[in-house]
Amino acid sequence: MRAHRPRDVRHHLLGDESGSATAEFALVGALVVIFFLAAFQVGFSLYVRNTLIENAAEGARYGARADATPAMGAQRAAELIRASLADKYASNVSATTEIEGGAQVVKVTVRAPLPIVGPFGPSQSLTVSGRAYAEAQ
Repeated sequence: MRAHRPRDVRHHLLGDESGSATAEFALVGALVVIFFLAAFQVGFSLYVRNTLIENAAEGARYGARADATPAMGAQRAAELIRASLADKYASNVSATTEIEGGAQVVKVTVRAPLPIVGPFGPSQSLTVSGRAYAEAQ
């Protein structure tokens, strides 16, 4: 009677699956890379959005001062955006004066492209605004 060698037992238990670990590694590795890139994309989009909101609010506060105009606030917001992000995000900044609740409010609006890679995700534009009560009322 012939004794089983360890190689024969391993071959009998695993069958003919040699090389499947390489294929599984490639498939799982591709999924991990896709999830990492998706998380990075969401994080970068939120960073751009939050930066634009903060700069629009700072521009509104600047334009709401007694010695300033709303246009100066829009200019200040555009300067801050150019300093913290690329110039393309500061190409469409506007400021208006509105009445809300009986008080005059300076509103700075920023329309910018949303940094999305590829055809997936929301629309390719982002609109944020910042508001501040005007001091000269």
